[in-house]
Amino acid sequence: MKNISFHDADHLLSWTGIANAIEAGHKLPKADIGDLLLENSGRSLLNRGAWIDGLGMLLKSMSIFPENTDRPTVQGAALLFDGNTGSPTAVIDGVLLTKWKTAGDSVLAARILAPPNPTSLLVVGAGTVANSLYHAYLEIFPSLNKLTIWNRSPERAEVLAKELASSNIAIEISHDLEASAGEADIISCATMSNTPILHGDWISPGTHVDLIGAFKPDMREADDALLQKSELFVDSYETTLRHIGELMIPLKSGAIKTSDVRGDFYNLCNGGTARSGSEAITVFKNGGGAHLDLMTAAYICESLDQV
Repeated sequence: MKNISFHDADHLLSWTGIANAIEAGHKLPKADIGDLLLENSGRSLLNRGAWIDGLGMLLKSMSIFPENTDRPTVQGAALLFDGNTGSPTAVIDGVLLTKWKTAGDSVLAARILAPPNPTSLLVVGAGTVANSLYHAYLEIFPSLNKLTIWNRSPERAEVLAKELASSNIAIEISHDLEASAGEADIISCATMSNTPILHGDWISPGTHVDLIGAFKPDMREADDALLQKSELFVDSYETTLRHIGELMIPLKSGAIKTSDVRGDFYNLCNGGTARSGSEAITVFKNGGGAHLDLMTAAYICESLDQV
């Protein structure tokens, strides 16, 4: 059985490669998935499992300890199984898996839903995910020539901008989220917000909005107005509609209906309808799920086998 660390595989992967792998995974039989979340005094242990015929099985377990200062707040690993024999084949570092799964999920959606040849990207948030999003979007959309970063703490946005300053793209720090949101072709939001920070009346026709941050029932990044004026898509009906506040809360209040969600990756990767036209605002909820981790794990193992 292989033990795959972050440093073993990270340098072998590409954002185009992971987007292709997730797209191909959604052309296989639909995944069986299941989650188990344990919580204690603000700490969490998140366990996710998936089984896809033709790809295998995976169990991912991640701890979330927000108070950690001398080590990562999120740690864990995934166990990959052979789908034919049931034998464990690899243990994969959870940070590696989550990095490539999360941003890969979003850029695949953008590749399908965003306007062609976008030039401006707004990243809302300045954490580790924001760094990955920058590299992922720039690879998938070489037409991008401007990155704007907004963060509640401008100092953290400045740190991220300095980390990315060696690139050939213009990087700006936003102090006015409303104005920046109205000018962007793509908005990618990766925060820990419990209340909406993106508002519908800010967003211009033709914009693609990528919502990543919310992962609990009480978390949201977009307000009702944005969801109501947009064409809504998700990565998975099963992991978003009944589990994440981004859609749970407006569904419960009646602000939107389940039928307003036009499709997930099983639709979009198999000929389903994407944006209706150039003026449409598209919103994609990146909810994650162990089936995406399994697709990512298979891509990681395949990339290592080719070395």
